[in-house]
Parts: sequence; structure tokens; C-alpha cells
Amino acid sequence: MERRKFGDTGLEVSGISLGCWIFGVDWWGHYTDERAVDLCRFSFDQGITYFDNGDAYGNGRAEEVFGRFLRESGVRRDQVEIGSKFGYDFYSDPGVPGSHSERKQDFSPQFMRKSLEKSLRRLGTDTIDLYMAHNIKLPQFRDDVFAELEKVKDEGKIKVWGVSLGPAIGWREEGVKAIMENGAKAVQTVYNLFEQDPGREFCETAVAYKAGVISRVHDNSSILKDVVKLDTTIGESDHRKFRDQSWKVYGLKKLELVRHYATDHGMTVHQLACKWLLQQPGLTAITGTFLNEREIREACEATDKPNLSGQELRQISEDYSRDWGLGAEAHPCDLKSSIDPSGRVRSGYKPSPVLMA
Repeated sequence: MERRKFGDTGLEVSGISLGCWIFGVDWWGHYTDERAVDLCRFSFDQGITYFDNGDAYGNGRAEEVFGRFLRESGVRRDQVEIGSKFGYDFYSDPGVPGSHSERKQDFSPQFMRKSLEKSLRRLGTDTIDLYMAHNIKLPQFRDDVFAELEKVKDEGKIKVWGVSLGPAIGWREEGVKAIMENGAKAVQTVYNLFEQDPGREFCETAVAYKAGVISRVHDNSSILKDVVKLDTTIGESDHRKFRDQSWKVYGLKKLELVRHYATDHGMTVHQLACKWLLQQPGLTAITGTFLNEREIREACEATDKPNLSGQELRQISEDYSRDWGLGAEAHPCDLKSSIDPSGRVRSGYKPSPVLMA
């Protein structure tokens, strides 16, 4: 398993990590505590040491399950890296189980402290390796909470802090500002072979400021796992219900256009998706929505597959820029924006400010 650092920090993690959100919500099916612990154990046995969590996942359940894994597995705390998040006040706004709607957020220093202490207890540890502001937007940026994150870092309760952007793809300004102006050392964002922006801009900024980027939705919502078909039914509780039909129709066409790269290098398209990301400068880790042992093993084995050549990477970049020759309807979905009056902007490459200086 590859090991990578978040820029110039001392935090080193596995290049593939497990997204523990699947244990907190039933959008991908229900996982019992026992099944969740088994998947954490299997992930660790495959070389995964970084486990991405969040206090809002199941209103604490995902953290509690991981705490149980640490207690029962025999895995020492110093053998794993734990990521968690804060910002959702589910204590006063618990939401509706299974809902995809947003809930009350609080990014005050006081609430961050309260959330951190509760997460530490649920996880059964005294330190969180990477602590991220969960789906924070520009109007919620506060100098006092960023200063407080530095304080809890000095106290040893966290090692590195950053921002996790979402829930939808976008928020370019948040990621760039967090790194360049606020000192964040990690940005988590939707980033994959078929949705390359704003992930690559964040990577460029991260390289310049010695930070790191975490990719989520690395599989383009399962298209790049090669499990979606045209007749695949998306259920009401499935997170993919927010995708438009073009995601499926044109995603499957794009899949066939990149399949030869996987075949040429003796890997699956899921492994191609992982390998392509791992070759992006500034990318520290892939946090995957891995639903079973097969998907976990497949992603972990991708780290040992041959690298794509420079020519292949350039060709993919060129094909992406012209929507793989499939027309305007194949263009990636619009990006969410805090600064555009419409709340969204057309997806596309926008050079990082550090490249325009």
C-alpha cells in the first residue's frame, strides 16, 4: 500500500482509505455493527490504515462503530489514522433517518470544541489525525474557528485540520481560500476521472502550499466500478437519485472510451479510476465508498498496477476537455458556487490562483 503525506505535515496515511459514512446512513444498504467491524478489519488487512469518518454520519453511529472496531480487533491506535468532521448540529437538529436534506450547521469555536470532545469519546481515542469542517461554505468561514483548530492541534487533540466540501460537487472558492488564506492542510472533494474539476485546481493549490487533497466519489457514483447499466434502477434512498440521466447515459459511453487503458495495463476500470487519481500531483488519498470486500481489495490492488504513461495522461486530459467527443450533453454537471448569483457555474478547468501570480 502506498503511503502519502498531507503536504509538509507529519501526517502520513494510506493512499486508499475507507469511507465510514456507509455505516452511518443506509443509502447503500444497512450495515450491522458486526458487518461494519468486519469490513474495517478486512480493510486493515488489505493495507488500509486511514479511515475517514464524521460525527454526522448516523448522528455518531459511524464513529461508535469504528470505536468498537478498535476495541475488538486488536489493532493498536498507532496503527491507524482517523479522520473525522464537525459542523452539523445534529444534537438540536437530528434530521430524519435516511433523509438527504441538509441540517443545522454551527462552525463556532465553542461548538467545534464540543463536537471534538464527543467524537473523541465515541471513537475511544484521545487524538483525531485529520479533523475537517464538514461542508463549510464561504459565508461560514470564521477566523476564530480556524484559530481554535490551531489551538486544539497544539493541545494534541488533532494532528491536522482541513475542510470537507460538499455535499454536491463544486465550492471552488472554499477550497482555494481554505488552503491559501486560512492554513488548511487538507481539502476533501468530489474528484474522479469523469469529474476532474475543481479537484485538479485544489491539487495545484495544495502542491504550491504544501497541503493535500482527498478524493471522494472517486468512482463517479459507481459508473467507474463497472456495475451500472442503462436499466439500473436508482431507488428513493439511493444517493444517486440526485444525478441526472446524462450521468448514466453518457457516463457509460465514456466508460467504454477509457476501458482500453485498463485492458492495456491489466487492470479493471475501477482500478484505472484509482490509478489515475493516485497519479495526480497533490492527491494524498482516495476515500472510497467501498461496499464489500471485493471493492476494497480491487482498490487496494490498484496501487500495485502499472502507472499510466505521460502520453496516456495527456490524452485523457485532452479527451476530458472536449467531453470525449460526445457533445455538450456529456459535459460534467454544473459546479455549486457560493459567489455566483445563480449558485452554480459551468464545470471546467479554472487555473489555481497560484498559477496566475
